[in-house]
Amino acid sequence: MDDERTLARSIKLFMAEQGYEAEVAENADKALDLLDRLRPDLVFLDVCLPGASGIELLRKIKEFDRNIAVIIMTAYGSIEGAVEAVKLGACDYIKKPVDLDELKLLADRACESSRLRQELSYYREREVRELPFMGIIGKCDAIREIIARIRQIAALEEPPPILIAGETGTGKGLVARTLHRQSQRASRSFIEVNCAALPATLMEAELFGYERGAFTDAKESKMGLFEAADGGFLFLDEVGDTELALQGKLLRAIEEGVIRRVGGLRDRRVDVGIVAATHRDLESEVKAARFRKDLYYRLAVITIDLPPLRERGEDILMLATHFLDTFNAKYNKAVRTIDDRATRTLFEYPWPGNIRELSHVIERAVLWSHGERLSVEQLSMAPSPQIKPPGSLPAAGLAQEALPPEGIDMAAWERSLVEQALRESGGNQTKAAKLLHLSRDTLRYRLKKFGLS
Repeated sequence: MDDERTLARSIKLFMAEQGYEAEVAENADKALDLLDRLRPDLVFLDVCLPGASGIELLRKIKEFDRNIAVIIMTAYGSIEGAVEAVKLGACDYIKKPVDLDELKLLADRACESSRLRQELSYYREREVRELPFMGIIGKCDAIREIIARIRQIAALEEPPPILIAGETGTGKGLVARTLHRQSQRASRSFIEVNCAALPATLMEAELFGYERGAFTDAKESKMGLFEAADGGFLFLDEVGDTELALQGKLLRAIEEGVIRRVGGLRDRRVDVGIVAATHRDLESEVKAARFRKDLYYRLAVITIDLPPLRERGEDILMLATHFLDTFNAKYNKAVRTIDDRATRTLFEYPWPGNIRELSHVIERAVLWSHGERLSVEQLSMAPSPQIKPPGSLPAAGLAQEALPPEGIDMAAWERSLVEQALRESGGNQTKAAKLLHLSRDTLRYRLKKFGLS
C-alpha cells in the first residue's frame, strides 16, 4: 500500500519473482477493498497515504484480522510514526528508499513469525496427551520388520503417504511419532488430528483453516492444521472415521498439496508429509461405499500393519517390565518382579485392549502393591471374552462337552495340544503355530514353558 506507483509496481514485481502473490493499493479505499477480497498474509504499508494515514489504516487492518502481518514503510523523517505503528501491532518497519533484499528478508521473517504464532496457539489450545511409553519396545519378528520399514521410510527426502493399520491400542500413534522423529522433517512440526472426534463441518475448518467472516464465530482468520504442519508431518488418526463429505477435499489436499481455507477465495500450497492410521478394514469400508476408493489408494502407498499384543509372544513380558519401571518411578514404589503365576496370566490373557490395556493393568497393580513382587491377585484383570480364531473347531467341540466332576489339568491339556500340533507339522514351529492360531513367538514361549524341544 503506497501512493508512489513506480515504487509499488517495482515491489510487486520483485515479490512475484520471489514466489509471493502480490497486489498494489495506492489509497486507503482500494486498500480496504483488497483487504476484504484477498485476505492477505502480509501488508507493506506506507505511513503517508492520501485520504487516510497509514496509522489509521493499520488500526483498521488489525480490527479486521489481527493475524495479518504488517510492515511499515517510512521516510527518514517519520521514524516516530513507525515506532508508534509497531506499538499498535506492526511487526517491523523499513526505511525509504527501499532496499529490495531487505524487504524480502522482512517478508520472509514476518510470514514465518506469523506461522509460528498460530502454530503455538494451536498447541496451547490443543489438549496435550501424554505418551503411554517412549520408543518401540519388542523383539518379535513383526516388530523387527516394522522398525526396519520405519528406517527405510525415514531415509526418504519426500516420503509418500503412509497408512498404519492395527487394532485399538497397538501403538499406531507411537509409530507415527517415531517416523517423524527419525525422518528428515524431524525439526519441523508433527500435528495430530483425531478424525473421529469432530463432525465434517468442524473438521474442515480444523484441517484447512478459515477466513474472517466465514461463519458466525469466525471473528478473525485462522490457519488450519495443514498449514501448521507445512514442512513437517500431519497425522490423521482414525482416518477411517472421516465423513464422506470431507474425503474429497482431503484427497485433493494430499494429492495436489493445495488447500483452501473455509470462506477463502485463493488456494494455498503446502508441503506436508501424511501419516494416517485406522483400526478399520478400509478395503471393506471401500466395498461398503463408506470410504472413497481413490483416497484409500492414495493413503495406502506404504502400509504398516501392527500386530495385536496377543500375537507378540515374549514382547508381552518386555512391555510389562517396562511399564513396571515407569509406574514404580511415578508412584515411588519398589516392585521388582512379576511372579510366575502372574506372568503366565499375562501371556494367556487375550488383551482385547492391547498395549494400552496392559499399561493400565500394570499401573493399577503397581499403585496397589505392597511388596517387591506382583502377584496374579494384584493384577486384578477384568474378565474378558476369550478371542477365538475362526475355524477353531476342536476347541469349540471341547467347550461343548461337560467337564468331569474331578475337573481337568488345564496345563496338561494345553501341553497335549502343543505336542499334537508339533507332530502334525513334522516339528515345524511355524506350521504348528498356524495350526494353533498362535504367533511363532507365543508358541516358543509355550515350548519353553512345557520344556518341549
